[in-house]
Amino acid sequence: MPTPANLNPNRTYNRLLLLVAGLGGLLYGVDVGIIGGALPYLEATSGLNASQLSIIVAAVLLGSVISTLFAGLLADWLGRKPLMVISGAIFVLSIPVIALSHGFGPLFLGRLLQGVSGGFVGMVVPLYLAECLSAQDRGKGTGAFQWLLTLGIFLAALIGIYYSYRVAGLTSSTTPADLLSVKDQAWRRIFWMSMPPGVLFLLGSLFVAESPRWLFRRGRKEQALNALLRSRTSEQAGIELEEMEQTSLSSQRASVARGSLKDSLLQRKYVLPFLLACIILFCNTATGINSIIGYNTDILLQSGLSDLHAHWGYVLFTGFNFLMTLVGMTLVDRKGRKFLLTLGTSGIIVCLLFVGVLFLRTEKNRYDVRDAIQSEVQPDQNVLLHFNQADAKRLLPANAFAGSATDRLSLTVIYSYGGFDGATRAMRSGDGEAPVTINRQSSLPSTKVEAFFRDPFVSLDAARTAPLKIEHAYIGLLPDAVHGWLVALGLYGFVAFYALGPGVCVWLALSELMPTRIRSNGMSIALVINQMVSTTLAAIFLPVVGKYGYSMMFFLFCGFTLIYLVTAAFFLPETKGKTLEEIEAHFAAT
Repeated sequence: MPTPANLNPNRTYNRLLLLVAGLGGLLYGVDVGIIGGALPYLEATSGLNASQLSIIVAAVLLGSVISTLFAGLLADWLGRKPLMVISGAIFVLSIPVIALSHGFGPLFLGRLLQGVSGGFVGMVVPLYLAECLSAQDRGKGTGAFQWLLTLGIFLAALIGIYYSYRVAGLTSSTTPADLLSVKDQAWRRIFWMSMPPGVLFLLGSLFVAESPRWLFRRGRKEQALNALLRSRTSEQAGIELEEMEQTSLSSQRASVARGSLKDSLLQRKYVLPFLLACIILFCNTATGINSIIGYNTDILLQSGLSDLHAHWGYVLFTGFNFLMTLVGMTLVDRKGRKFLLTLGTSGIIVCLLFVGVLFLRTEKNRYDVRDAIQSEVQPDQNVLLHFNQADAKRLLPANAFAGSATDRLSLTVIYSYGGFDGATRAMRSGDGEAPVTINRQSSLPSTKVEAFFRDPFVSLDAARTAPLKIEHAYIGLLPDAVHGWLVALGLYGFVAFYALGPGVCVWLALSELMPTRIRSNGMSIALVINQMVSTTLAAIFLPVVGKYGYSMMFFLFCGFTLIYLVTAAFFLPETKGKTLEEIEAHFAAT
């Protein structure tokens, strides 16, 4: 009996595509989230200073920027499938390099390789899915990528909290040497546990077909048709192949009419979708998603939650992200990209305003005791920071925080050595914390290579002799737990709306909007813009928070999200149910 045209007989292969997409997302999510759980133990056992640790954390971002720059060219040259295989192999290689490393060099190399892999995966998997899946399944496939990406971040958080409980349980019953050994094994095992997604993604990539649109552009029409037939009915495959041919012929006729052998890249059908994709990628990161994920525990601590509650708050945050991405994945092919982006960005704006106002109410009453801290700097340009209730009374004016408990105060110091900025974590007056030392050795990069990655515009030689300058030293009243949970609820709302809209739709918008001729290179450029925004926000987050408070960052994120909402609501066309050739024709006719 013949198969109806609207039913797909190749369900097994489509499931394989979704599985590979999901594994790519899982690998990408683990790439992003795994360092959070490993970092405390790496810091305690590696012997690296603060600047080296910051470079180890940022090496993934550096590797991602490098690989994203060349991902489009490699995807066009080698093909989508080979680049997926290469990215999986690089990730698998990076794990033993990191887990068996001793010292800064191998750690940096391994993290750099992880970033290179992540950059390739973030570009090539959405590109591959857009070109391989039918219009009806494209949203589901790209949603699977994002869904398991959030699962990777969630699992990384669970792994981190598992080891934190394990180490905490050994603290009172283990000798210092044994505890150090346990911590050393902890961060290595955390990285080993991230290896299976990479192996599975590598194996899965070997069993999928090459992108039919890449094959068609290489003149291999028979292979392109065979690739289409693996995921579509004969009728659907024939229609899409014909659309590819018509789009190609239209471009050739337009080129001949202009007297050019090559289609101009300055036409509206290329420029408009490229600009839209770049704005969406820019604003997607500028919502603050990466910063809010990366600094989530610190934000919750400063909002009034205890240390344990703040860590569990982060686990709940990643769990909300995972669950709401599943909801977005089920709706994206029903409600459409434009609707979900508009709904998601609207909700994000409300939640960011809510959290920003909560922080503004607590941050407007704080005292800058910079001069008092500067006077305590020693001749060797070091300072030992104590902060208990007695210190709070000594540093503050007589009637400061009258009627408030002095065990609810925190001190944050922003400082610099010749342009290299630093910040102490907030010290609480009632926690009985050990003193914190600010010194040149732990604040400056140890080599010029490290200095370049940290700030290429600051002279390391000058900083090595520059005096310690206390930029700001803020004492503020810590909010209570009710305030902390209100902030947590605002952040849960933020991530829920993000996952429902931008989280699912951004990869679709990136891959669907770009016309075939510029898709791979256009996606690379847009992703580089995305990475640059992420890098910039990471660089300014702590200085802005230290000087102006968390409220300023949340209001800044809110402003960028407003631009995102206007772009999605008024300029983005609905692409639900349309083939890539139909979307390209829409911009050609605009």
